[in-house]
Amino acid sequence: MHRASLAPGDVVTRWGLRLTTPTRTVVDLLRTGDRDEALVAVDSALTRRTVGGVRRVPLVTLAALTAALEGPLRGGSGARSRLRLADPKAGSPAETIARLRMHDAGLHPESQAELRTPDGRRRCLDFLFRAEGLAVEAEGYAYHGTRAAHRQDIARFNQVLQCPEVRLLLRYTATDVFYRPARMIEEIRAALAQAETGMP
Repeated sequence: MHRASLAPGDVVTRWGLRLTTPTRTVVDLLRTGDRDEALVAVDSALTRRTVGGVRRVPLVTLAALTAALEGPLRGGSGARSRLRLADPKAGSPAETIARLRMHDAGLHPESQAELRTPDGRRRCLDFLFRAEGLAVEAEGYAYHGTRAAHRQDIARFNQVLQCPEVRLLLRYTATDVFYRPARMIEEIRAALAQAETGMP
């Protein structure tokens, strides 16, 4: 909890409760919250996603967040730096945290890299180090934890490995990302080094 002055446009009423708007809430998280937790919230608010079978529009826009962080504002400088780390393409909290761990380690892959399989199917990878041909996937059990999802994953990864851009694929669970990030980074670095030495 923290106290802050609120402009009339910062407040909405939902189900009889006065709440800060999504933009104000996200800005406050960027200004005063933990970096990783704030960016998970930012990425989620910026992302289009399907909820209960309905395609949801983003709750906020980068333009609105940037405008709200303009001018003198306590914590504004740090919040603006954090906002530069946001990625509207992120598909889950595990992806956001994996991206941040790689960023902190000086690794900067493409996010949600789009590829075409030899049979013409469109596939998106969570992360791709394109020059090295290394794909990295962060997978949460909630999304992938059914038999049908497992079958789809196997087919998808077999197709991805047929793409000429992908020579190696590393897959990590949310547990790996959240609780064993050092091992994940070590394995990614080793795979990148192996790819570089094996490149012509």
